[in-house]
Amino acid sequence: MNEVVDPAPGRSIVLIGLMGAGKTSVGKRLAARLGRPFVDSDHEIEEAAGQDIPSIFATLGEGAFRDGERRVIARLLTGAPKVIATGGGAWMNAQTRAAIEKDALSVWLDAKLNTLHARVAGKPGRPLLDGQDANQVLERLIAQRYPLYEQADVRVLSTAGANHETMVDRILRAIEQEQEK
Repeated sequence: MNEVVDPAPGRSIVLIGLMGAGKTSVGKRLAARLGRPFVDSDHEIEEAAGQDIPSIFATLGEGAFRDGERRVIARLLTGAPKVIATGGGAWMNAQTRAAIEKDALSVWLDAKLNTLHARVAGKPGRPLLDGQDANQVLERLIAQRYPLYEQADVRVLSTAGANHETMVDRILRAIEQEQEK
């Protein structure tokens, strides 16, 4: 794929949304298309903590994870513009949300329950789903998080069957339309 004209020059693009929305897989391709670095905040948290996210949740708890997440995302927002994929709960922290709003362009990958469920149910590495009914957890998270996700600068529907390149095209088109306002 060819590089495109950067629709958000000088600003990082931060992808938000629930687990399974495609933040990491689409984010990598978006970054490549824009000729920017890609960073996954969950991976950066694991590097900083020296353990994987399920272990952080198990040993330190969700509160410690969220605190580390806030610090890591604040660090990622500095420096050259990049594409950043965040964990599903990152946007729920008011400080993180304010930092992203100030220093970056936020893009919500909005996916319906059935799409998310098909992408995450039964897959390892999702501590919020461990031993839980995935459908019930996702329904609860949708009810809690979507009202705040709606504050994102841009909203892009992540649909079942849309390939990664289609999603990148949708994101770029949505950012361009937002910039034209």
